[in-house]
Amino acid sequence: MIRLLKAAGVDFKGNKNMKFPRLEPVSGASLLHADGEWVNGESKERRVAVSIGPEVGNISAYQVEEAVRSANRRGYDDLVFAGFGFDASAQAAIEDSSHPNLRCHMALIRPDVAMDDLLKTQPGSQIFTVFSAPRVKPPAQEQDGQYVIEVEGMDVYDPVSNTLYPTDRERIAAWFLDSDYDGRTFCICQAFFPDKTKWQKLAKALGAVGVIDEEQFEALSGLRSLPFPRPSHLESGQEWRIAVKVIDPRGNEGMRVIMMEH
Repeated sequence: MIRLLKAAGVDFKGNKNMKFPRLEPVSGASLLHADGEWVNGESKERRVAVSIGPEVGNISAYQVEEAVRSANRRGYDDLVFAGFGFDASAQAAIEDSSHPNLRCHMALIRPDVAMDDLLKTQPGSQIFTVFSAPRVKPPAQEQDGQYVIEVEGMDVYDPVSNTLYPTDRERIAAWFLDSDYDGRTFCICQAFFPDKTKWQKLAKALGAVGVIDEEQFEALSGLRSLPFPRPSHLESGQEWRIAVKVIDPRGNEGMRVIMMEH
């Protein structure tokens, strides 16, 4: 994995690629697996640590917390988490990490890397792509007591300019809602596909059989959820979690968990 990282670099917003002039295995650091550097837009060298997730499964919050502590102690400027997936708690820990001298990045490893010899690594392969958790408006309660939630977009961090770039929310490939998230398994309660160009193609394909329902198409291509109730099994004052999963135009998956007060 370190060999692939050094060869391919890490891809950020706008097809900007951060290369590692040096990237080597590191030992003696809890859950830090590689040490290297890259150069930002001001031509200043930045020390980078890499923490690699499991071959099967997601990066966990425990891995994030341990790696952040180790990277801080060792004085790194950037910490890249490279994984095939990220737990919701891990994403939240990375998003909420407030270390003024350490920038944390989530890099999604392209799934076919797991196929080993079947992967053909070429320049521009975009094997490691950085993404961020989606931006979501706080759930709003309707007059009938039900709730709705709205997706605002998905930010991507560019280390070259040290800027967060928002993804055009109209270009979000898909987003899903779990209105009763248990912290372990994401269950799709509602699904939406905002890229309306795809719906236009589907409508054209279905037009011949006369089953087009414009209102349903509009609802399923929106960025605002359908109304949903507070789960009936929750007692008064019991913790209620809502999770939103967003797929960006490049296929990167991000999740945001909202804790409700009641």
